[in-house]
Amino acid sequence: MTSEHKLGVLFICLGNICRSPMAEGVFIHLAQKRGLLDRFDVDSCGTGRWHVGNPPDHRAVAVAYRRGIQLPSVARQLDPNADFKRFDLLLAMDRANRDALLAAGAPPEQVYLLRQFDRITEGHQETGLEVPDPYFGPDDDDEGFERVLDMLESACEGLLDTLTEKPTEPE
Repeated sequence: MTSEHKLGVLFICLGNICRSPMAEGVFIHLAQKRGLLDRFDVDSCGTGRWHVGNPPDHRAVAVAYRRGIQLPSVARQLDPNADFKRFDLLLAMDRANRDALLAAGAPPEQVYLLRQFDRITEGHQETGLEVPDPYFGPDDDDEGFERVLDMLESACEGLLDTLTEKPTEPE
């Protein structure tokens, strides 16, 4: 990565109001804490268009706020023509999102399940690498959002570690 090029990181879920904006906020928060945010172009989107123009779900905002994390995004739908060029990493929250990216023509070498970078999930089967959608949980219960935020924090830590590891020098 040259000093002029920012590495494009796009987080993708279904509607872009829960998991992907939470992942975007977590990644931004962690990169800022490490003094690395200027290296990245970070965004989120959904494969569907149901919530375009809406802020993140109020439960996602509340859970993130309690941990000092802001969710800056406004829901938008994936734009294959622009997003596949702009972003280097396309990070899906689950297999259905990943499959939708590939069906839309995403370069397979750019598509990952976000939890592939989570050190906790090393060696897990693909089903263990999915971030569950907390949207349909009880409206007055943040527990599902708390669990998802825990997963996203761990995965984004691993992602940042991977993206900032220095290659070892040959002896």
